[in-house]
Amino acid sequence: MTLDTSGDIEVVPLRSYTEKAYLDYSMYVINDRALPHIGDGLKPVQRRIVYAMSQMGLHHQAKFAKSVRTVGEVTGKFHPHGDSACYEAMVLMAQSFSFRYPLVDPQGNFGAPDDPKSFGAARYTEARLADHASLLLTEVAQGTVDFAPNFDGTRDEPEVLPARLPFILLNGCTGIAVGMATDVLPHNLKEVVAACILLLDRPSASLGDLLGCIKGPDFPSEARIITDQRELEEAYETGRGSVKTRAKYVREQDEVVITALPYQVSPAKVLEQIAQQMQAKKLPMLVDLRDESDYENPTRLILVPRSNRVDIDRLMSHLFATTDLERSHRMNFNVIALDKRPRVFGLRELLKEWLKFRQETVRRRIEYRLKRIAERTHVVEGLLLAYVNLDEVIRIIREEEDPKSKLIAQFELSEAQATSILDLRLRQLAKLEEEKLETEREELRDESADLKKTLGSKARLKTLIKNELKAVSKEYGDARRSKIAVEEEAVAFSDEDLISNDPVTVIMSDKGWVRSAKGHEVTPEDLAYRPGDSYAGAVHTRLNEHCVFFDSTGRAYTIQSRTLPSARGQGEPLTGRLNPPPEARFVGLAAGDVRVLLGSDAGYGFVGPLKEMVTKNRSGKAVLNVPKGSFALPPSIVFEDMFVAVITNTGRLLVFELSQVPELNRGKGSKLMNIPTASLKAREEYIIGLTTFGQSDRLILRAGQRHLGMRVQDMQNYMGERARRGRKLPRGFQKIDRMEVER
Repeated sequence: MTLDTSGDIEVVPLRSYTEKAYLDYSMYVINDRALPHIGDGLKPVQRRIVYAMSQMGLHHQAKFAKSVRTVGEVTGKFHPHGDSACYEAMVLMAQSFSFRYPLVDPQGNFGAPDDPKSFGAARYTEARLADHASLLLTEVAQGTVDFAPNFDGTRDEPEVLPARLPFILLNGCTGIAVGMATDVLPHNLKEVVAACILLLDRPSASLGDLLGCIKGPDFPSEARIITDQRELEEAYETGRGSVKTRAKYVREQDEVVITALPYQVSPAKVLEQIAQQMQAKKLPMLVDLRDESDYENPTRLILVPRSNRVDIDRLMSHLFATTDLERSHRMNFNVIALDKRPRVFGLRELLKEWLKFRQETVRRRIEYRLKRIAERTHVVEGLLLAYVNLDEVIRIIREEEDPKSKLIAQFELSEAQATSILDLRLRQLAKLEEEKLETEREELRDESADLKKTLGSKARLKTLIKNELKAVSKEYGDARRSKIAVEEEAVAFSDEDLISNDPVTVIMSDKGWVRSAKGHEVTPEDLAYRPGDSYAGAVHTRLNEHCVFFDSTGRAYTIQSRTLPSARGQGEPLTGRLNPPPEARFVGLAAGDVRVLLGSDAGYGFVGPLKEMVTKNRSGKAVLNVPKGSFALPPSIVFEDMFVAVITNTGRLLVFELSQVPELNRGKGSKLMNIPTASLKAREEYIIGLTTFGQSDRLILRAGQRHLGMRVQDMQNYMGERARRGRKLPRGFQKIDRMEVER
């Protein structure tokens, strides 16, 4: 196939064509659709809406007009795109929860925070320009900006509006272009003006100086900004970063009331997120939530805790971490600069660029005014010349066929002067009118001289801009809404945190079977046990606590209480969950934030905190070093005890103060009772009981069917120092089965 290139066909390599087409499209999207201009802070569609509404006379005191009429005017004359996209852009500028300083005054359904896109159709709603829009438009007809033909060349439109404030910071902007995006957050008017004035006074002012004026973004909602000051400084330095905001809440009686949400967060979505967690049983401490928002209280979400014992701050920390009650907002100061190229600005560079734009705008406004003064002065001088030669002027007008040409020729007037003379009415020929013209000429000359001084002096120009900024700030400024606070990082509930803290009793049998019964009222001895098995020990704890088991080799093992089988059955063996040494057997258990007394039947032991004995290892953790041939004894939980009782299989009892026992996390411990080495090795004498008790407790020693109860005053014969031999018990109690403490 051959290509005929003799006609009007241009042959271009496909690679070059596609590159150029994509680049052209990219620049079009960047400049004409997605990114705002640094001068007025508006995208093209927003600028055209504001300008079209001003051309329609829809200023902030005018009568409302149907939105569909405005949209038609914009799309028909300036913005040939979809009417729905144009209407949505207008709605966004009218939403007080989207724009910090709305540019459109709405009437009708323009959406709600729950769903910003739930606005009514354009044929039902009405709108006009808001008061703040005048700050964009008052100077548009004063030669301050360039105009360009619209899409079909039938009329002109401004390339940028002569903003009297840096709206790029006031309302912010979000946009996605080709290969780039912008995210400028809203700021407070007074703070931004103060920063501009500071830069005018001190062009060398640092970013730190500017941040003394601009504390941070200022959102339409009253949510708190919790970003660290150092991170804010870095974001403003580079023009890129993020800002975290957190919902504001108060306590009213037993309820939590959320009064402000982060910027652009839907209350309905927040309630949905919390409800999903409640249904998944991840928020057992909440029983109800509802939305009581109305016209007077735009945001009022109610959370009802299960009881007044719920830690509200911890609950809210979890919700901040898992819902939109805390949100991170991107910051990316990527805007169209004065050279019409996109660029990422830091805060200081952005303000300096806008001030350059403002200085040029004011300079052009002054030059435009000087031009109009010169034109008017020229006309006034012609009129005064006519008054001086009034009779001759009247004669020429009455008698000449072409009075304009005659006037121009005889008095050396310009066409404009001659036209103004011919347009005079008879009543304006009075002496008083001549005096008014003289006064007007003097005033025009004075104003012209003053403007020329301003134009020729950078200091006077800066002073003029400063005074105008101060006046605007005084008239339109308001207080900061988003308070900046230093708060702790939000932390979600762990699995342990979400577990109920209901009381349970963990029971262990002699053969190492374990189970859990609800409450602390159960009597473990009365439960049914497997044949050949019996009760060994029990501990009162809660579902959200760990239970630590000890074996005869001195190892400790940890199992979460909530995972243990119910006491309705006979439980399950600990060896099914743990991996103890083959020769080991389980001897006891403990739970809670307590201290325990650990010891071996060789007569050694120590006191240690139970939390240091917790482990996730199925093989346990070596806690007590047991001498060869000996075994670990059941642990004894230390309450407000003052004494230790140690008893041997030969009936020897030793009682001494608990303070004499060392406190360790692990080890062999110190000698608690002196047992002859030969007797110990031959297993003729060893410790069978080890416990602690208090001043008012009763120590019960059981020997078969007999028992001996003693209080502290009855134990004087057995009192001594740690590591002593102890004394023999009375006849009949030489072979003790077990030792108990009645508290």
